[in-house]
Amino acid sequence: MRVVKIGGRAQADPRLATVIGYSWSAMPGQLCIVHGGGDEMSAMQRALGREVAFVGGRRITSKGDIDLLRMVLTGVVNKRLVNSLVAAGLPAVGLSGEDAALIGAELIDESLLGLAGRPVGVNAELLRTLMRARYLPVISPIGYNASSAEGGALNVNGDDAAAAIAAALRADELLFVADVDGVRDSQGEVVSSLSTEAAHELVANGIASDGMAAKLEAAETALVSGVARVRICGLAGFDNEEHGTFLTQSQSAAL
Repeated sequence: MRVVKIGGRAQADPRLATVIGYSWSAMPGQLCIVHGGGDEMSAMQRALGREVAFVGGRRITSKGDIDLLRMVLTGVVNKRLVNSLVAAGLPAVGLSGEDAALIGAELIDESLLGLAGRPVGVNAELLRTLMRARYLPVISPIGYNASSAEGGALNVNGDDAAAAIAAALRADELLFVADVDGVRDSQGEVVSSLSTEAAHELVANGIASDGMAAKLEAAETALVSGVARVRICGLAGFDNEEHGTFLTQSQSAAL
């Protein structure tokens, strides 16, 4: 079982559908995709004269941004990706985290991040049902607000969503396909393996920041939750395990 988070820039690579097709043919019914789309969301916000701001790699989300997120991530990015995969012969099915409360979420800190949420539950049975029927789920990370009796949507960081889904599915691997080849050290070199303790140091020293810091946090969450392997890489690492950075639990965290 493999869960793959695909960043917004990687989605623009013309090789993407072919690479996913190779992975699917090797493991039909054992692949689940989560996508981002932050750059397109930022572009839309700016076009509408809205402020674009982040804290720790997570977007500050106002009430007025939620429908915009739905439109961009679920209505445009998700369907465009699904369409390209279907055109390549793959049985892709587009979903939002709101569908059947696929990604239940709660507010992180409304005073700081607005309507940004963290996953607190995943409807894994929905995904298993689709995958048993040999469909390929492609998920937009808009979460269902499980902390409100009235429901509603929350903006869940795509990396956090992928980590929660990988844990719920007991995935063998969580793969973050980013616009970089892996995690870089203080010398700018991609490291092949990184412990969670060393990852904390990179973040604390400002070497890993913003989106990479969020990925490292999500990677640790996945490892602690029982996901066997977590890797951060570029598209070249999708089907080549020698590419990218493997994340491992620090010994103290594993005990």
